[in-house]
Amino acid sequence: GGGAYGAAKAGGAFDLVRFVQQPQVLARIVSAVFALIVFACLVGDGYTSQPEYPRLFCVFNHNEDACRYGIGIGILAFLACIFFFMVDVYFPQISNTTDRKYLVLADLGFSGLWTFLWFIGFCFLTNQWSWTKAEDVYLGADSARAAITFSFFSIFSWGLLLTFAY
Repeated sequence: GGGAYGAAKAGGAFDLVRFVQQPQVLARIVSAVFALIVFACLVGDGYTSQPEYPRLFCVFNHNEDACRYGIGIGILAFLACIFFFMVDVYFPQISNTTDRKYLVLADLGFSGLWTFLWFIGFCFLTNQWSWTKAEDVYLGADSARAAITFSFFSIFSWGLLLTFAY
């Protein structure tokens, strides 16, 4: 008997320790860290140049779309984690069941979409990395591999958020 979307539990004092120990909050923090790693790896070392051609290019097979995709979903995932983290903070204070329903459905929909987009991102980055010539990458190979790895981990962290929202 928690009521619709936990509405019967609305109100009360905020307990930080109890809040941080909630599984969806931990999963959201992990997802934000993974998104930040992917974004930082691609922005920091995702672009390189050759000595004879000083123009910057993406390390993933010179495909600018690969870097843009990884950076884009990384930034949006990080911002969404911050937004839904704030929703998690204020959620117990919301007594209107309609508002609670829409927030839960937004979390469910966004988590499902981002699970899918991380899967696409992992496949896209992995494919482009497999076609990348070793001589084209002087620096940034480790960052490219880290972006691929944490894109893979993000599939599961966002899938976990999807499960918690469901």
